[in-house]
Order: sequence, then structure tokens, then C-alpha cells
Amino acid sequence: MVRMNKLTRRQFLKHFFWTAACSLFASSGLYIYSRYIEPRRLEIKKINISHPKIPKGFDGLKIVQFSDTHLNNDFTIANLERIVNQINRLNPDIIVFTGDLIDEPNSYPAVHQIAPILKRLRADFGKFAIYGNHDHGGYGTDVYRNILQNAEFHLLQNEKKEIQLIDGSKLIVAGLDDVMLGRPDFHQTMGNIDKNYFTILLAHEPDTVLQAKNYNVDLQLSGHSHGGQVKIPFIGPLYTPPYAKSFSEGFYTVDHTKLYVNRGLGTTRLPFRFLAVPEITLFTLYSK
Repeated sequence: MVRMNKLTRRQFLKHFFWTAACSLFASSGLYIYSRYIEPRRLEIKKINISHPKIPKGFDGLKIVQFSDTHLNNDFTIANLERIVNQINRLNPDIIVFTGDLIDEPNSYPAVHQIAPILKRLRADFGKFAIYGNHDHGGYGTDVYRNILQNAEFHLLQNEKKEIQLIDGSKLIVAGLDDVMLGRPDFHQTMGNIDKNYFTILLAHEPDTVLQAKNYNVDLQLSGHSHGGQVKIPFIGPLYTPPYAKSFSEGFYTVDHTKLYVNRGLGTTRLPFRFLAVPEITLFTLYSK
């Protein structure tokens, strides 16, 4: 009996230290993956949009959305250059950026390097952007505006642009100011849009679709949530920011409005991503 107790104690200790070693290895591996590997991955998400209001002249039009770069020590200028090159390889007709360019605009040391890189983006029908909460935060409103203007983007702040072909057919791209730190005006942005025109709304926070659906918005493109940034399997995001509680990632239908929530490219608060791979989205429009 004494011998059996010794063996049992020895087996227990062996099992305990083996379990502890495996747990340490697993947690270290998880840390390395979520800190250094997944944030550097990139998914090109391809989505087809068919709608009867899309004119035949725009059949096959390609729109690339990127969002939430949060330029900082983790998502660097070199990372931004890589993204610009990747977007250009997709040969988009329209490029949209849905906010949060710099994590802390007023303290970012390489601010003057951003516009020349973004200026390299090519899109025959135009480049469009909106404010996110970080773009207004920290007195960054003017910093962001100057960067986007120098990069030849149309910065839409409660306004819209018509994209028109020679035959007179049109698409509308509208942009709402950020709802957290800006001055969003839904009616000014979308109140007088002809319901016959296919309308794309750029709105940083996805939950704004609950108001946007009351207007002529056929497709809303948003970011802000980072897809949760860190998700627990079978449970979901550990945290989602305000105005990204109802819609945090991917494609939704809200009444007559389609919503797509892009996971973004950078990180904020903590430099981790887990089960929320950085994303660029390529939309191809088709006349239905």
C-alpha cells in the first residue's frame, strides 16, 4: 500500500508539471500568435453586390474599402505602404477609407510621411474618406483633413458626391461625420437623395445603420469595431466599442439597407488580434 501511494504521488506530480508546462506553452504560443502573427496577416474579402438600382454602365465596378489603420508603433508607415501596394494590385475603380487613420493624430511623429503614400492609391472614379472617432480625437481634425486633401481624397463630412457616366447614369457616395466626436447630420447627408439612385453611405460606426435605414441608403460601409479585435471561440468579442454593439463584423441586411462592417487593419488599446484577421474588402457591383 505504501508503494502504491508513492507511485500515485509521483504520477500526480508528473501529471501536474506536464499540464503546467503545456498550459504555459499554449499561453505563450497564443500570446505570440495574437501579438505578432495575426495582426500582420491580411485577408482580401471579395463580395458581389447585385441591385436593380445599379445602372448597367456600372456593371463590374470595383470598390475597395480599407479602414482603421490606427497608425502607431505597431501599425507603421511600412505597413501602410504594403497596404497601398496591395490595394493598387486589385485595380479598384473607387477606393473608400472609413476612418481612424492615426491612433493619436497630434503625437504621431511620422505624420508628414502619410499623405505621399496615400497619394499613390489609384482609382479612376475617385478616392473617398470619412472621419472616425480617432481622427477627431486629440485635436486631430485638421491634421486628418490636411493629410487626406494632400493625398487627393474627397473627405466627406455630412455630404455626398455623384459619380456620373457619359450616358447620365449615376451612383451616389455619401459620407457621415463621426457620431462619437463629430457632428453627424443624417438629413443633410442623405435627406434629399433621389431614391432612384443607388446610394452608398460611408459611416464609421456600424450601428448608425439603425438611423440610416430611414433614408435612401442601399449599402452602408463601416469599420470601427475591428471585428471585436480579440474574440473568444463560441462566445464572441471580449469588447466592442460604442456604436458597434449590434453589428460588429461582416454582412447584414437591415430593412432595405445592406451593411458591411470591415474588420480594419490596425489595433488600438492593446496590440492584439485574435480571430479577427485584418481585412481589405473588394466589392464588385452588378446590375440586377
